[in-house]
Amino acid sequence: MSDMVMAWLKIGGGLLLLVGGGESLVRGASRLARYMRISPLVIGLTVVAFGTSAPELAVSVQAALAGNADIALGNVVGSNIFNVLFILGVSALIVPLVVSSQLIRWDVPVMIAASLLLIVFGWDGAIVRWEGIVLFAGIIAYTYWCIRQSRQESRAVVEEFQQEWPTENEAEVKSASTLWVNFGWIGGGLILLGLGSTFLISGAVKVAASLGVSELVIGLTIVAAGTSLPEVVTSITAAIRGERDIAVGNVVGSNIFNILCVLGLSSVIGPTGITVSDSALALDIPVMIAVACACLPIFFTGRVISRWEGGVFLFLYIAYTTYLIFNATTVAV
Repeated sequence: MSDMVMAWLKIGGGLLLLVGGGESLVRGASRLARYMRISPLVIGLTVVAFGTSAPELAVSVQAALAGNADIALGNVVGSNIFNVLFILGVSALIVPLVVSSQLIRWDVPVMIAASLLLIVFGWDGAIVRWEGIVLFAGIIAYTYWCIRQSRQESRAVVEEFQQEWPTENEAEVKSASTLWVNFGWIGGGLILLGLGSTFLISGAVKVAASLGVSELVIGLTIVAAGTSLPEVVTSITAAIRGERDIAVGNVVGSNIFNILCVLGLSSVIGPTGITVSDSALALDIPVMIAVACACLPIFFTGRVISRWEGGVFLFLYIAYTTYLIFNATTVAV
């Protein structure tokens, strides 16, 4: 079997493990969150968003440790662009998405601020350890605020969230055995994520080297889309089921988590932090910031992401990816 075939098999196998690990992690974490009485929007912004972003965390940390900084950065930037343009685009095409006023007032501005902070920290060509610590402190503060806000919400909102599990009774959910099962789902998910990230990075680096394509482009496309598969499944399923707070909150929360936690930890753990290339500063990070900023006016229009706006998002993602591939092919030739 040729090295290239083996590399693609590693990518495919890694993606499958990441999807399975993300699903397992989200299942366990979501049920624990029900036990803690957290509302649907906060679940989407924290538990579900952080759980579905676990593949990005696993891949970027592994890449940083292996010295593949471009994959670590490209994974986060590409995932954030993919989350808004592709996932919200497809979800809105299926059913128009109602946007919570809390997202407009607080969470989207936090996403934009985190995106701007990334380009400020990376402007000198690297995100060093102390900057990573600042980013990670940001996710701790944000999570604390979300949980505090949730506990101030009305009982009616909490009861609405609990209706997502109509077949389970309260005593069963609160039993010690159920809690241990949920910890098992979380632990199993973390193991699958670790294995999947190792396979995916190994295969992606090999493919990039053989095709003459930069690791940044591989990170922005194959790795970013692959690690965002849990978000795709979660948001589209939530949209179909009418859980629109979770569908939109998942995307916004994942983007905040990707920058503050994933890049923050990767910068702290990586031997020399995370290198930020000139091409990322010139194109990809500005595109990520523009996409984040575009959410505010679109979310404000009636607080609904309509089907035509979803179509525009999807078109922009296809155009951006086409440019990346075309430009990488031209440079390689």
